[in-house]
Amino acid sequence: MKIKFDKYQGTGNDFIIVDNRNTSFDKNNIELVQNLCNRKFGIGSDGLILIENHVEWDFNMVFFNPDGSQSFCGNGSRCAVAFARELGIVNDFAKFNSTDGYHEAIIESNGSVKLKMHNVFNIEVGDSHHYMDTGSPHYNCFENNIDTIDIVAKGREIRYSNRFKEIGTNVNFIEHLSNGIKVRTYERGVENETLSCGTGVTACALSAALVAKALSGEIKVNTLGGDLSVSFRQTLDGFEDIWLTGPTKLVFNGEIEM
Repeated sequence: MKIKFDKYQGTGNDFIIVDNRNTSFDKNNIELVQNLCNRKFGIGSDGLILIENHVEWDFNMVFFNPDGSQSFCGNGSRCAVAFARELGIVNDFAKFNSTDGYHEAIIESNGSVKLKMHNVFNIEVGDSHHYMDTGSPHYNCFENNIDTIDIVAKGREIRYSNRFKEIGTNVNFIEHLSNGIKVRTYERGVENETLSCGTGVTACALSAALVAKALSGEIKVNTLGGDLSVSFRQTLDGFEDIWLTGPTKLVFNGEIEM
């Protein structure tokens, strides 16, 4: 079986993207997804994306984590929009469906993709953490120097705790900077640190806004893979009008025999 694909990255978060409008890719074949995402025996990626037809909107985006589980992915969505423009499905504005429902995105003149996230409510505020769902669940911790932290060890400790071992959670570590925040993320489904996580960056920016008591604005976020920004409007119940913005890039494309 030959599969044509494109490889994209958004601030180091990398994805295999397949045009599946002809439904030739069997999305029930979880072993195939796992093999393609495997960095030793496949193409290697933080996830696999299928672009499919949608009856109402521009396209349907199906996202798989490397372990074959499905979730919403912020950086993956931004890359999917860039891919859809290359296919001629969209121009500078996209309407699409993903795991958590409808999204909009804008491709800016500099090539950055601006993705509208869902409103975020029901934020758990603890003594040393915030917990929220930005399309995927995120447990956020503030630290003084995140470069000194063993992200994998500490992330796994929380992700596989009694509370989260069944459903899982992403774990973010946040450090305040003079011009924003710095974030490192342990991702559920990847079960490792990734260079960037779109839903995680969004969650961390909202956490920073809660701490700063910012009612609206934009927060710059630095990750190991590059810089993004999150704009928002805070309400009495949570956050609305949330946009995640950052670069995307085609790395290469090809065909693989599986």
